[in-house]
Amino acid sequence: MTGPTHDPDARRMAPATDRNREPILAVLRQVLPARGTVLEIASGTGQHAVHFAAALPGLTWQPSDPDEAARASIAAWTAHAGLANVRAPLALDVCRQPWGIDAADAVVCINMIHIAPWAAAEALFAGAGKLLGPGGVLFLYGPYRRGGAHTAPSNAAFDAQLRATDPDWGVRDMEAVIALGAAQGLRCDEPVPMPANNFCLVLRK
Repeated sequence: MTGPTHDPDARRMAPATDRNREPILAVLRQVLPARGTVLEIASGTGQHAVHFAAALPGLTWQPSDPDEAARASIAAWTAHAGLANVRAPLALDVCRQPWGIDAADAVVCINMIHIAPWAAAEALFAGAGKLLGPGGVLFLYGPYRRGGAHTAPSNAAFDAQLRATDPDWGVRDMEAVIALGAAQGLRCDEPVPMPANNFCLVLRK
């Protein structure tokens, strides 16, 4: 299990992942198909990928990330977990086509669209609209504004922090995100409130 791509020391840790993985998994169990391929966009450390793939053995999990160190972490977590249903991570930037995958039954994207320019959200929806067949699911998790207002003071502070880091970042308006889906033939279920003032959005083709 050692070697340059599976070095255990390449495993990164994101504390939020351990906190939110069970609530997210509970929703994924309800909305993902029992079998098929799931493309995860911006997999980050890889902790979510191995946790969800272990819990949902009927699914093949395809992690991805544009960052090389993140992909090394994903590969290391996958090797550590010894899971056969997690593929090697793709070097995938949503803004660059082709994505390197021909078909998927679901696309999962956790905590990305607020830590990226709005163009990345547009590209995510355009790419998912092409990739998913009828009945396909696009799953998003993160903080959102609703009706133009933040849902909690902590989210307002987080939004200000994001925009100070990069003016193109920020907590998105849920209505604008749902509209991106509608333009791609993706209909949004009732938003699912989550701990720490986050939401799951489940959009179906």
